[in-house]
Amino acid sequence: MTFSHKSTWLLPVTLLRLLLITVIREAGHHNYDSSHRLGTYYDFVVVGAGSAGATVAARLSEVGGWRVLLLEAGGQPPPESHVPALFGVLLQGDADWNFRTTRQRHGLRGFKDQAIPFNRGRVVGGSSTINYMMYVRGNRRDFDNWEEMGNPGWSYEAVLPYFKKSEDYRGTRHAATAEYHGFGGPLAVEDKSWYTPLLNGFLKAGQQLGYNVIDPNGPEMIGFSVPDMTIREGWRWSTAEAYLKPAASRLNLHVVLDAHVTQIMFDRSKRAVGVRFEHSGKTRTALVKREVVISGGAISSPQILMVSGVGPAKHLHQHGIPVVADVPGVGQNLQDHASIFGLTWTTDSGHSISSFTLASPTAIGDYIFRRKGPFSSPLGIEAHAWIEADEGDPYWPELQFLFIAGTTMLDDGLSITDLIGYDRKFFYEYFLPIRGQEGFSIAPMLTRARSRGSVTLKSSDPKADPVIDPNYLSHPTDVKNLVKGIKFALAVGNTPAMREYGAKFHDKVVPGCQYYAVGTDEYWACMVRTLTATTYHPAGTCKMAPASDPYGVVDHKLRVRRVFGVRVVDASIMPLVVSANTNAATIMIGEKAADLIKADWGIVPQKVVSRRPFRVPYI
Repeated sequence: MTFSHKSTWLLPVTLLRLLLITVIREAGHHNYDSSHRLGTYYDFVVVGAGSAGATVAARLSEVGGWRVLLLEAGGQPPPESHVPALFGVLLQGDADWNFRTTRQRHGLRGFKDQAIPFNRGRVVGGSSTINYMMYVRGNRRDFDNWEEMGNPGWSYEAVLPYFKKSEDYRGTRHAATAEYHGFGGPLAVEDKSWYTPLLNGFLKAGQQLGYNVIDPNGPEMIGFSVPDMTIREGWRWSTAEAYLKPAASRLNLHVVLDAHVTQIMFDRSKRAVGVRFEHSGKTRTALVKREVVISGGAISSPQILMVSGVGPAKHLHQHGIPVVADVPGVGQNLQDHASIFGLTWTTDSGHSISSFTLASPTAIGDYIFRRKGPFSSPLGIEAHAWIEADEGDPYWPELQFLFIAGTTMLDDGLSITDLIGYDRKFFYEYFLPIRGQEGFSIAPMLTRARSRGSVTLKSSDPKADPVIDPNYLSHPTDVKNLVKGIKFALAVGNTPAMREYGAKFHDKVVPGCQYYAVGTDEYWACMVRTLTATTYHPAGTCKMAPASDPYGVVDHKLRVRRVFGVRVVDASIMPLVVSANTNAATIMIGEKAADLIKADWGIVPQKVVSRRPFRVPYI
């Protein structure tokens, strides 16, 4: 019996509507918007209610005498955002900025116009409301290096208390590393609760290659691991849920949604005195007594600074923007974790995710009535790993691997092509032979890319999309490391553990790479330049650096240079992106920034206390 695309998806759509009605009722819909209380003066105005912005706004509002305004360009979290398995639905809707990169000179050959969608959250909770929910902090050497670069107070020992302060670890896998986790914090972190039989194969494959199963948030991160997730009892636990919802009862915190900030206002002494924003079709003004905190993320934060006159003077002059402060580094130093998507193996049936995984009434019933089953976890990535670096400190990895229990042809290309941005002709030519087959993919990800890109202005219009140029693979070492990643992925797929599942590498020659001998470094390099794309981890565009760095944008207290009363608090301040998914570190930045701000205004930060006893691990 065969099914058309329409008949295959009609039942799931009907059942999905039932599921979402249940979610809306049980998740407890919360109206974050308090624009009816909008005042004129605030002590702090926070721009952007994302991973860092929601965190810092909630923490600042703990000071009862301070009035805090949080402005978010997006709206309420959509119902499907609460359901972990539906994260992919969010990446093409109103909760996303729907950015695109520029055409890439050195890569993206298998993608439409050699450019890709560049998803960023435009919603309460920001990207924590639309992301994959993986909780991994980064390598301890990332933070020690930040401090060695001239940023005191950002060493691993200095930031670990803020990771722990944010975390409510509710998992069962890491009893041996309990001292590295926090208990009782706002951000729920749990075990990934649903997975396919392939998970055991991935972990066993790592052991056969000499790697232990580890806690990457513990003392070291070389090894294989099952991801921890920002999920609580089957619900996505974004910063909207973790920080803003509990803080919403405070009368001194006002949140205004659908508020697009168009300008930071400065007086003649270059002190920020407020912000202008568009809301309900009108231009409004909020005046600030103490500080403006920009938390728009690595794309929007530099854009807001530049349209306000803070950035590279020559670039601002090109767009007719009056220069408040010449800060050359604004928008520069863009970094991202580039990953190869498309290394695929087929397997025997019954081991992986199929197009019917979410179509089953049993799966939907498990979630509605027990908050269990495939809907309770994001589908796809079931394990991840880090391997030793070839150069320098071997324990500071340059590659992370994402083990995905599904093929790139999982949905016959119905949504994956547009979601990731493949050129359709290329996609079907390369992946059509594995249509209808179960399997898995391994995505090598650069954790410490050498390539640097930029975010610049398209025009002086603050509502125009910025020009995003990640400049992927412009540095030859990035290609070299991803070739190493391909070889390691092939070794994993060839282990006895994976062959038990009938693993067979999809070895069709990559279109455009037929001029190279298959299996040579030149062939793999061609594959890298064809299939590598974003892992949605932009950082670095408002670089934290000492005054001696001409491209530094903020100091170690996150204060923007050459102006007064403005800080940037988000992933854009990372001088080097962390060696892992960025959400946990971005939340940590929000936590630490709140204490930095409090201390500068005479408020003694509370000591971090881990309150919850560690649970008994499973056997």
